[in-house]
Parts: sequence; structure tokens; C-alpha cells
Amino acid sequence: MIERENPARFEEIVGSVPVSTPDAVDEIVRRADAEQRRWAALPLPDRLAALTHAAAAIENAIDDLATLLARESGKVLADCRGELGFAVRFLRWVAGRAIGVYADQAVDDDLGRLVHLRKPYGVVAAVTPWNAPVILAMLKIAPALAAGNAIVVKPSPLAPLTISRVAGLFDAPVRVVHGGAETGAALVGHELVRKVAFTGGTAGGRAVAALAGDRLTPSVLELGGNDPAVFLDDAPLADDAMDRLVMATFATSGQVCMAAKRLYVPEARLDDFVAAYLAAADRVLVTGDPLVPGVTMGPVISAAAQRSAAAFRVPAALDLGRFDADPDTGYFVRPALVVSPDPASPLVTTEQFAPVVPVLGYRDENAVLTAANTGDLGLGASVWSADEERAFEFARRFEAGFTFVNTHNRTGMSLRAPFGGVKRSGWGREYADEGLLEYVQTCVIHAPAAFRPGAAPTGTGPSAYPAG
Repeated sequence: MIERENPARFEEIVGSVPVSTPDAVDEIVRRADAEQRRWAALPLPDRLAALTHAAAAIENAIDDLATLLARESGKVLADCRGELGFAVRFLRWVAGRAIGVYADQAVDDDLGRLVHLRKPYGVVAAVTPWNAPVILAMLKIAPALAAGNAIVVKPSPLAPLTISRVAGLFDAPVRVVHGGAETGAALVGHELVRKVAFTGGTAGGRAVAALAGDRLTPSVLELGGNDPAVFLDDAPLADDAMDRLVMATFATSGQVCMAAKRLYVPEARLDDFVAAYLAAADRVLVTGDPLVPGVTMGPVISAAAQRSAAAFRVPAALDLGRFDADPDTGYFVRPALVVSPDPASPLVTTEQFAPVVPVLGYRDENAVLTAANTGDLGLGASVWSADEERAFEFARRFEAGFTFVNTHNRTGMSLRAPFGGVKRSGWGREYADEGLLEYVQTCVIHAPAAFRPGAAPTGTGPSAYPAG
């Protein structure tokens, strides 16, 4: 049995789920495989109607679900409501968009008749993390179901409760298994799994990729990032911009793959930037119980995360915002800014996943671009400038899958924009048409013109075919 504690009050058990043994995983996948065949046979509009109904069910339960999510994850209640609301919005977007994306594409011309079909894979295995358990699962569930797949989700043991309840609101082949590495291996390596979708850390991604690769199972992997935020020399340090940056850094206590994790500022403006950042933190950053109104940052997820974050808090760290929390009763960490650390320190070179952020000065754009592009992770980035055209030109040189301009979060992000990484940050895409197409196979029916009824006879020997 997995018991989930409340990170804000770790003596409080929020709920529990049974561990799925390998035998239980095998039974669930086989049942999903049988359900998938019936599900795929439904007309696409019927499958999409099921997504719409699920969206309404989630929306109707959003208050209770948000409270549960805040209690099991430590995310503030407003963020939990936002995550669930975004899941509803994404479901409805898929229900509206998939008709066009998954439609047959036919060509009938002098060369013959060609039809492109979008067909499901079968059973999809989704392995998802704890930091945004609902939306990161929904990015897989919605397109997989729309395409005609069944899906089996294995959430993190650190956030198993809310996504289990959400999955139960679907009248569709969505199943959930629970456990650690053994459960994940049984799911990803199952002979009936035809596609794998994973979001998580690099070590977990390697393990998933190895298991999937052994069976030649196609995969979508999103492995995180050490996202740089580069302020150009003309970037305004206005209150609203700095407020956005602070919240983009410390949302979910900094435990977000696309949080701003390295800040780069011209050396001549470093003192002004630090002052503006501290002032913004005083305005918007309040650490405390995630269920208390006005709190904007809760605890980290676990005791291990609390210890790891504490190691980044060097003596020179500058405390940020208001701290209304007790680190002895919950996994709280005072958020901090570290000015001009060693560029080779782990705080700069690794994905901290903690409420501690470095700010470094730079002298010229080529140097900061080199620094920003250093490292194996290339998920997201941001560039800040008063000149949008200049910002876009600079952004072209980032080694990142997604670059924001004058912000660094998903607020206002269009669902038409695909999201994914480069380098070691991921394979495949989520959101947008590209994300929908990850869950279908393209099959072709072709009648070459020369062999259609009524066509003039032609040779059928080797000389009738092009070389190569």
C-alpha cells in the first residue's frame, strides 16, 4: 500500500492506493487491450464526445479535486485549480481539434489515388511525475483516447490520488496502476504496450527508453530542463515583468521542468536587477500552507527534496518574500536568490528542482548565449527585451525546444504551440497538432494510376519500376 502524506503537514496521511504487482499490471494491460479494440471501432465523434463529457465532470468536481491535489502535492490551491482548469481546457481543445487532425487525407489525380489513414497504436503506457500530475497525464490521455488507443497511466507514488480520481471520470479505456520502478518496468516492458509516453527525470527517462527500446516500442519522452532566462541590455525591469519572473521561478516551489532556473543579466545592470527581483518577491511571494488564502508558494514534495534544496542555500543566499511556515512540521524551504555563484557549481549546471535560483552577470551577448546553451538539457528558455524583433532574433540561437519572450511560464500559452525539448530534454512533442499526431500511425492505401480499372496495359516486369 502507498500512503501519501501531506507535504505541508507530514504527519497527516491524505490517502492511500494499492501497489500494482507485475501480475496485476499484466491483467490490467490485457484488459485494456481488449477494451481498445471496441473503443477504436467507435466513430471518432463518439470518442470525442466522451472527452467532452469527462471535461464537464472534472469541471463540476474542480473544488474537491483542487483541495485533494493541494493536500497531496503541496501546490497552492490557486495553482491546483489552474492545473485542473487547464486540463479541462485541453480536453475540450482536443475534442474540437482532433476531427481535422485525424481525418483521412485523400489525393486522386493523374498519378493515382492515395489515402492517408490515421490509425491508433493500441495500448499506450503513460508514466507521469508528481509535480503536475493531472495536466501531465492529460497531455497523454486526451490525444491517446481521441486517436482510438487505450491508455494505462502509472503516476508517481508521490501524487497518486487526484489523477486516480480524475481517470475514473472517463467513460473510456483509461486505467491506472500504482507503484515504483518494478510497476513501471512491468508496464513499459509489457508485450501488448504499443506506445510509451513518459515525463520525468533523466535517470527515469533512460530506464524507460531502455525498456521500450528492447521491444522497439516508440516513445515520447520529456526529461526536464535547466532553463535559462536571459535579460538583454534593453530589457525593462518593470514591476509586472519582475513579478512574472519571480512566479515563473518559484511556481510549485521551483519544482517545474520549465521554471526559470538560471538568470542572466548584463553586469552593468546586475545591482538594479537584484533590487527589482527582491522587491518583486516582497510583492508576490508568500511561503506557507498551500490551503491558506494569499499563500503563493507551498512546501517541496518530500524530506529528500527539502534536504536537497537546503544544500543549495549557500551562506550568501538572499532570502525572498514572506515566510509563514514551519520547516519542522512540513517540507518548507525559504526561497532564495544567489548572486554571482561559481558558474560551474551544481546550482547553475544542474536542474535544481528547488526554490533557490542563481543570477549571473554577463558582458556580451555571444558570451551569455554560450553560457545559456551549456549543458545537456534544452527544454525551455526565455529572452527579455524592449524590442520584440531583437528578442526573436536572439531566441533563434537558443538550443531549446520552446522559448518565451518577455515571460517564462505557460500563462497565456497557446495550445497551438507544440512543446518539447532538444539535446537530452526529450523526444517527441506535446500540445498542438504535433502532440496529437504522436498517438497515431500513418497508414497508406494506394492505387497507382497505371493499375487502376480502365488504365492502359503496362509492363509488370522489373523494368516497369524505378531504380533505387
